[in-house]
Amino acid sequence: MLNHLIDLDQLSLSEIDELIKLANTIKNNPWAYQESCRGKIMATLFYEPSTRTKMSFQTAMYRLGGEVIGFDNPENSSVSKGESLKDTITVVSGYADVVVMRNPMEGSATAATLYSKSPIINAGDGGHLHPTQTLTDLVTLYNEKGRLDNLCIGLCGDLKYGRTVHSLIKTMTRYKGNRFVLISTPELALPQYVKDVMDAAGCQYVEAGSLSEAIPMLDVLYMTRIQRERFASARQYEEQKGVFVLDSEKLTAAKKDLRILHPLPRVDEITVDVDDDERAKYFDQTVYGMYARMALILTILQNGETRRKSKTLSSTHPHNCSNPKCITHTERYLPHLFREAGDMLECRYCDGRTLI
Repeated sequence: MLNHLIDLDQLSLSEIDELIKLANTIKNNPWAYQESCRGKIMATLFYEPSTRTKMSFQTAMYRLGGEVIGFDNPENSSVSKGESLKDTITVVSGYADVVVMRNPMEGSATAATLYSKSPIINAGDGGHLHPTQTLTDLVTLYNEKGRLDNLCIGLCGDLKYGRTVHSLIKTMTRYKGNRFVLISTPELALPQYVKDVMDAAGCQYVEAGSLSEAIPMLDVLYMTRIQRERFASARQYEEQKGVFVLDSEKLTAAKKDLRILHPLPRVDEITVDVDDDERAKYFDQTVYGMYARMALILTILQNGETRRKSKTLSSTHPHNCSNPKCITHTERYLPHLFREAGDMLECRYCDGRTLI
């Protein structure tokens, strides 16, 4: 039973396929679902800016007949007064039937589940995960490619901090025959823990430094922007931006049935002349995402009629997470929770690895 959605790893492939099927059913028969969440309230807690994800969730809930509360700027909430994540979640989950949260600290969504009386949906936790964007991507690929297996998928741009990339790879490794081409600079290469997921699944992948060389082999090209907000300095950002740009000239070497996706927002990594190419699906992707989130909200609320009690965790660990962006470094009351991975400890919040 789906209670919280923090990572699509929580779901079996059959459960993911059911969500995709429901999203398409809603897309084809929207009028049949317009009262499905009448009387339900969704809280959207966005600790960092968002346009598509926040509005997609809000629109999804309104189209299901529900209501929305929340904030899209922590400066307009009690967070600006120093309120802890625990207290915010404890209070808001008493008001709402489901809580959707985006937070710049990695592992924040998992932390929220410890104190929430309602289901938590992770709408992005720093550079860690973004499961509802991945669900969006899956619905898009299923509709545009007709399958989720045996695809050659190129991922280009910020693979280090790109939570959408991490979530997509982790899920697509579970479908047979998928191969990956990782296109980035060395500084923005995919984190080792995601490569470990591919290795464990036996997926083929290669790393490439050129978009032009990689594009002829691809069935799917997933472009990402270089994220200014993830860099420690403006100089580091300027050194990385603009390295990979998709334009019409590069597309002349691509397959006719290539599908180009992008989680958006776009900055300068896709030129506007690509927008008119029939292979460009990133704007259609945003509409698929609304239906994906409608399916998710409906499923979670149907599964969550009984209010949840806060979890009490007495088990903790003396080690600190080595990831400086982990939520445990700012919300210091959180129990230090790890799982053992050989001679390493893996943080249960952010998946960061620490030597024992």
